Amino acid sequence: MNYTYNQALEELQTIVDEIESGKTDIDELTTKIRRATSLINACKAKLTASEEEVEKLLAELEEDEPGLNED
Repeated sequence: MNYTYNQALEELQTIVDEIESGKTDIDELTTKIRRATSLINACKAKLTASEEEVEKLLAELEEDEPGLNED
């Protein structure tokens, strides 16, 4: 499933809460940590893509308005 950033973050927080509660048995722990790692990587990728898109848009704005940042 392709999650949004917020969905991935919400699931990640649920996993962290479950692990911190101490109620996760050892057999589930590895699976939860593996899933958390996957979610963290997905969040990082989405943040990186968003950052690149913002930088691209800002560069386009500067090209359209060359005197915009001059004092």
